[in-house]
Amino acid sequence: MRAHEAGALHGEIGHRGPAWLRTPVDVNALVPQLWPRHVTRGADGALVVAGLDVRDLAAEFGTPAYVLDEDDLRSRCREFRAAFPDADVYYAGKAFLCRAVVRMIAEEGLFLDVCTGGELATALSAGMEPARIGFHGNNKSVAELTRAVDAGVGRIIVDSFAEIDRLTALARERGVRPKVLVRVTVGVEAHTHEFIATAHEDQKFGFSLAGGAAAAAAFKIIDEGVLELRGLHSHIGSQIFDASGFEVSARRVLSLQAQIRDARGVELPELDLGGGFGIAYTTQDDPAAPHELAKRLRKIVDGECAAESLAVPHLSIEPGRAIVGPAVLTLYQVGTTKDVDGLRTYVSVDGGMSDNIRTALYDASYSATVANRASSAEPMLARVVGKHCESGDIVVKDEFLPADVQPGDLVAVPGTGAYCRSMASNYNHVPRPPVVAVRDGRARLIVRRETEADLLALDVG
Repeated sequence: MRAHEAGALHGEIGHRGPAWLRTPVDVNALVPQLWPRHVTRGADGALVVAGLDVRDLAAEFGTPAYVLDEDDLRSRCREFRAAFPDADVYYAGKAFLCRAVVRMIAEEGLFLDVCTGGELATALSAGMEPARIGFHGNNKSVAELTRAVDAGVGRIIVDSFAEIDRLTALARERGVRPKVLVRVTVGVEAHTHEFIATAHEDQKFGFSLAGGAAAAAAFKIIDEGVLELRGLHSHIGSQIFDASGFEVSARRVLSLQAQIRDARGVELPELDLGGGFGIAYTTQDDPAAPHELAKRLRKIVDGECAAESLAVPHLSIEPGRAIVGPAVLTLYQVGTTKDVDGLRTYVSVDGGMSDNIRTALYDASYSATVANRASSAEPMLARVVGKHCESGDIVVKDEFLPADVQPGDLVAVPGTGAYCRSMASNYNHVPRPPVVAVRDGRARLIVRRETEADLLALDVG
């Protein structure tokens, strides 16, 4: 297909949308796997979240707003715990983190993975037990490592020889022995977007397995005897549906574990297989349930350990998107509509790439529905776009909305719990939206809306 001079998002589909998108029989119908579990349509067709009408939420908290179905998030935490009863489930805080979510996942028995000093500060300020925190990151500063060591963080996933040296010096200085895992780049190309595939060789994370750096890192830690090497860590990417990548990754990392045993007489007691489990953004996505993931991963690990004559290590996993992603929808208000030569109708909302950069950054697909009413109008192909001064400011590339969508309508986009608020920006000096948790017919603000005063408070000029 010839490239479009204005970019791929403009040239790819023509007037019918992508090949998989079908005109719905009922434009008001909700596809259950796309929406938070406690979202329904009320008697007059408006969306109801955990007992609250979205029109009331919009009136109280404004739009755009992220709306979190708290019981949905908690139930997904419990499902992962039940599916992996003998493993540690670390919630990947990079997906979305605030103090309320830290408390929720702690109450549900999960551990927490952080990857910056700011995420660590949030976890500690929310009262997360430091021993239940893991600290990731490819370029942790001395200040960040110092804070982690002094707080008593349960494990640090080391990512470079420079970090091993920094952490070793800190440990000697303080007379402590931090627990560490070595992050291994296993050379597995996950079937996902280039920017969220993290285990192939040509990227910034981890120690190369094929090049021998991973083994050298493990030997260095063992030989120096200052840090406590607990195990190996592998993370192959994000939004993954095909478990075969985990199978190859586990085989390779356990082969390294056997190599370490044979070379140093040390059998490492832990193995972290990372996260990256996919969720449904559109009807084309078919994610596995936690118990199915657990069955496959356990079978892979048991088989590989038997083949290498290794004791089965204590496992840990790191779901983030799979827990918070489906539990949130974003609520917008329509400002304008624009029909383009019968190709599609542009529906402009009061948010955009500042609250959801994923469509522009990853070419991600989302779904949407008119949320404040039901409609008897015919479905029309629409593109939901934002208010920013960018032609690539697209929230939902292609969706069928009712032909009578109009200014003032509310539009809801599901599956926005992961990476939308975390990656939100103030592009065009737009304040970031609030996060509203809804449970049992009650709503509470857990992250307030930014204001123009907040923006100006940082401007010291």
